[in-house]
Parts: sequence; structure tokens; C-alpha cells
Amino acid sequence: MLLQAIDIKKDFGQEEVLRSARLELQAGEMLSILGRSGSGKTTLLKILAGLESPDSGQVLLEGRDITRLAPNERNIVYLYQEPLLFPHLDVFENVAFGLRLRRLPGEEVSDRVQRLLESLELPEQADKMPHQLSGGQRQRVAFGRALAVQPKVLLLDEPFGALDTETRASMQELLQHIARKFDITALFVTHDLKEAILMGSRIGLMQEGELKVYENKQAFIGDTTTGVQQELDFWRGLG
Repeated sequence: MLLQAIDIKKDFGQEEVLRSARLELQAGEMLSILGRSGSGKTTLLKILAGLESPDSGQVLLEGRDITRLAPNERNIVYLYQEPLLFPHLDVFENVAFGLRLRRLPGEEVSDRVQRLLESLELPEQADKMPHQLSGGQRQRVAFGRALAVQPKVLLLDEPFGALDTETRASMQELLQHIARKFDITALFVTHDLKEAILMGSRIGLMQEGELKVYENKQAFIGDTTTGVQQELDFWRGLG
């Protein structure tokens, strides 16, 4: 098992945000975590990334306890809804940033970045600055910067939430392609039911700090307690 969260608990003051959350993620798998705003899903991602500390529980990466490691020691990358690019760097240097920090040889940096830009359909944007890009292009650059350092796990927190419907659909398709090409292991957090079903090989449902991970999509859809079937029936009725 590549990534494990074991009985993660987290309170903020009197508010119980996570209640013994557990999950397992295999290499090459994308697990969707579906939940409403305030359900605890973002807090879980931040704990896995090392941006928040759990009150109790463990985070294991390849069997190693990383619960108390700093974010830069985990080989896990957290991507926000907003791309958060460096405004003073062009597209190429934004993608290359993590590689420069690791002092990789210039030729290797150039080769890796060029291949990523081609995969992300950005080769013609390499010299542009972030403010010259569309929202979808900025999010692609953020993906490129994350993938360049070859993390063990990607944590995607509503990555397409700020995009318009058409751009969101194209980015979903592109991420699926990239995930297969680079064998990405990821957690994909969303509040959108259709997006969760589309993006995840499995689905976890976060409700009031409790996470239930289903064995497969069919088990998730078939659980009558979630209200998922009723929503799907509603959308089918509009077709």
C-alpha cells in the first residue's frame, strides 16, 4: 500500500473536524473524496501533506510513518483550487522551479520540462507569463510544476472548481490522460458528484468528519443512505 491514513482525528477548538478518518491508496490509483463544504475533506488533505498536524492518528507512505515530517520531506504535493503560480516567472520556469531547487543539471531540467509542457498541451506557452494565460492554462502549469518533481502522491483540492463548465470538462479529460501516462497516484477532492464518479477509480464520502471509502463505484452508487441514486435518477430524468 502506497499511502495510508490511520484513525486521523482533528479538532479546531470545540469543533470535531475529523473523526478517526481512515483510507488506503494503492500506487497508480486516483481516489475521489466527495463531500460538502466544511465536511473535513480539505483538512484531511492538509494533514496528509503535512500542512496541518493531526490530534491523533498516523500517516504512512510506503509503510513509513511520516506523520510528523515537514511537508518538503514527504514527497507529496498539494494542489489548491487556485494555481498559485509565481507571477515573476514564465511558464517554463514555473514548471522548472522544483527542479532548480534540487540543483538538477540544466539539460535534465530542460528535457523534463519540455516533455511535460508537450503532455500538457503547453509548448507554445513556455515563454508566457502567468497573467497572459487562461484559467485552464494556469492550472495546467500548476500540474506541470507538481509533476516535474515526480511526487509519490498528488493531493488535488477542488482543482477545477474555479473553471467554467467547458474548461472544467477539458481539464478533467486532460488529467485522466496525464494520470495514465505518468502513472499518477492521487486523491481528488470535490463537492461535485458527477466529477467524483468520473475522476476516481474508487470513491470516498466525507460527511461531518467521517470518511467512508467504498470498494468500487458500484458500491458507492448502490448505497441508499447517501442519496446518490436519487441524484443520479434526477440527472437521468433531464436527459
